Amino acid sequence: MPLSNPWKISPAVAALVLAGCQNERPLPPPQPITALPEPVVAPTNLPPRPPPPVWQDLVFPTAQTGLLKGDLRVFMPTLPQHPESGLFGSVRSGTKGQARFHEGIDIAPLQRDRRGEPADAVRSVAGGVVGYTSGIAGNSNYGKYVIVLHTDPVGAVYTLYAHLASIAVKPGQVVQAGTPLGIMGRTSSSPIPRERGHVHFEIGLLHNERFAPWYRAQKLKPDHGNFHGQNLAGVDPLAFLRWQQAHPAGSFRDFLATQPAAFTLAVKPPRALDFFRRYPALWEGERPREPFPAGTVVVLSCAANGLVLKGRLASEAERVALLRAKYAIGGVNTAVLGRNGSHLITPTRGGWALTDTGNRWLAALLY
Repeated sequence: MPLSNPWKISPAVAALVLAGCQNERPLPPPQPITALPEPVVAPTNLPPRPPPPVWQDLVFPTAQTGLLKGDLRVFMPTLPQHPESGLFGSVRSGTKGQARFHEGIDIAPLQRDRRGEPADAVRSVAGGVVGYTSGIAGNSNYGKYVIVLHTDPVGAVYTLYAHLASIAVKPGQVVQAGTPLGIMGRTSSSPIPRERGHVHFEIGLLHNERFAPWYRAQKLKPDHGNFHGQNLAGVDPLAFLRWQQAHPAGSFRDFLATQPAAFTLAVKPPRALDFFRRYPALWEGERPREPFPAGTVVVLSCAANGLVLKGRLASEAERVALLRAKYAIGGVNTAVLGRNGSHLITPTRGGWALTDTGNRWLAALLY
């Protein structure tokens, strides 16, 4: 049927229009609009990822790098005939031949000035915050000393650098691995001969944040707050350094799990121990309610120097056994205890008992 031509288009033009319409290609079907991907939002209910242990960047306290080679000449002994006395543990003898516990290692100098004084720079072994400095030589057997606090999954770990000739940092200062803390020296409340100048290095945990008021209540001086040596419990620095070299991504908490206990102590604390408030990872099993119900008994696994390695609630048998006693000592490992240089416990006819030093240690821990 021919197209109508209402607009009076000539037959030739109408034919051209009709041919164009017949040859026109159909339009492609519409494509769906692709929506932009939603941004990925991290869940907000997950706990923050803990930072990597600061020990990954660990350095030695001085330029002396031979600490782990087994050469005792890199350490400073109390007497030349006792080279082991510069190491950690029951390595020294006090009055009446009693063993004395050495909480750290004494590193000998590599450099001396014109007067023969030690001249080595002492540096922080890892990143942290300066927790305390003692700038008066006669106020402690440590002499002038610096304490750095380091973050670890177990909680705050301290490192201590003692007998310094001078101090280069202030409390609250952030330091990195290798930050200079001072110059090696021989400061102490007891004279140290020039030829025996060294740095005393410790690493460990603080027992009680309530130590300072306990110490003041005893009317004892000088006052170093919570950073008094009696409130510091160290591990063998060489053992930790060796372990860390073999486990560079490990934490101090991981290292403590490898340390055997010298003895266990069952005791009825008057209140929750501040130690486990700050180091909750060292508590095993159910936690007691607070305030403690009457008759609550906890069992502490301790190193020879009193460092608490872990704690737990006592079993029913352990609790019953302690009904009429102040404490009970068990699980004594004489191989680990060694000479019991800290004199915390001593053998008796009926087993083991705390010494006077041990009773003071426990009183400060439970305060």
